[in-house]
Amino acid sequence: MRTLIRHGTVVNADGPRRADVLIDGERIAAIGTSLPAEADRVIDATNRVVLPGGVDVHTHLDMPLGDIRTADDFESGTIAAACGGTTTVIDYATQTKGGSLRGALDTWMALAEGRAVVDFGFHMCISDLRPDVEAEMDAMVSEGVPSFKLFMAYPGRLMLNDGEIFRVLRRTAANGGLVCLHAENGDVIDVLVREALAAGHTAPRFHALTRPPLVEAEAVHRGIAFAELAGAPLYIVHLSSAEALGEVSAARRRGVRVLAETCPQYLLLSDEAYEGDQFDGAKFVMSPPLRSRETPDALWRGLAEGDLQVVATDHCPFLLGQKARGRDDFSRIPNGAPGIEPRLSLLYDEGVRGGRIPVERFVEITAAAPARIFGLYPQKGAIAVGSDADLVVFDPSGTTTISAATHHMRVDYNPYEGRTLGGAVETVVARGDIIVDRGRFVGAPGRGRFLKRAPFRPRSS
Repeated sequence: MRTLIRHGTVVNADGPRRADVLIDGERIAAIGTSLPAEADRVIDATNRVVLPGGVDVHTHLDMPLGDIRTADDFESGTIAAACGGTTTVIDYATQTKGGSLRGALDTWMALAEGRAVVDFGFHMCISDLRPDVEAEMDAMVSEGVPSFKLFMAYPGRLMLNDGEIFRVLRRTAANGGLVCLHAENGDVIDVLVREALAAGHTAPRFHALTRPPLVEAEAVHRGIAFAELAGAPLYIVHLSSAEALGEVSAARRRGVRVLAETCPQYLLLSDEAYEGDQFDGAKFVMSPPLRSRETPDALWRGLAEGDLQVVATDHCPFLLGQKARGRDDFSRIPNGAPGIEPRLSLLYDEGVRGGRIPVERFVEITAAAPARIFGLYPQKGAIAVGSDADLVVFDPSGTTTISAATHHMRVDYNPYEGRTLGGAVETVVARGDIIVDRGRFVGAPGRGRFLKRAPFRPRSS
């Protein structure tokens, strides 16, 4: 099957140009002006921009949390991703206490295969670092799972101690892996939470008050110091505060190989969502929490100046009924919020239309950089001859209105409810298949493939 996308403006991370794109089977076969229209299908992209399919490197699909699971499984979550222009996701396979990394990978593979509609990979979350698990990391790298998530929060469940984090970093320095670090001081947070509850403070707003920016900044500083000592690269996930960004910026200026992502919620929302004692603030209980109304400007500057490299979603959706288990105790509210579907439209509207970043930087932070950092570039994240034919035809003059009544995520609220955005995803092509046509999902569950990723390769930029 040959598909021709013609008369559009093709945007890569190095800039836009007017060009046609010819797809042959699953790959991009040619890019140029006035390509011959010898194709089975022709998509007219006049007055449209043609983007690389989005790459979301931080999702939590079908994730267990005690006796509940996130609302989206790999079918519903990747349908939502596709409808928003994302054609690749990297989720987290989480080791159980006493379990192996291989067992975790097998468990998550069984959840995704036969369900995912877009291509997928996994990070490996280490919660129990025994000597045999440390050795097992090498096998994960060789089998295409070269990134490892570690937690400095959630003691007793997911948190590793400083020595364990350092050991993992030294291992990745040797085997080509990359540590993805959840940086919050879990021990300090636990003290603050216990004190708040003892004082009768149970409302959702106390989730944010017991996780102040300094507990994130301190953990980021500590993680960077461990990475520098180990001679290893480090990737900070869901960075949320100006204080934490300052630690990353300072480290990068002195040559430390530290990279960082932020998320749409930290770029567009603020802690005003928690105001008052109403339980409605539970919708926005996530970790790290939303920050002050001044914070988004600082994070947008970090993206524009290059100290933040990626915008991922941390899509971790729980139903309102699941959130309600923390109605009388904010610490029992399941942490997380939905976001896998509106990422591109939100960032295009606020970033590109809002004049904060040029369109090529938008492509860099949503597709090219995440693909490059996590061993998928140029197979993913680029419109280039030989790359996978993952493309989005995007109408910059269209509009997108966000609502839980119309989104494809299997969750009963949307953090951006009622927002009307400039720009709309029209057509999405994934490995040559049209899976979204004029905004309607037309793909097939199970067509997504597991992606074996290359080890981390540092860049000077």
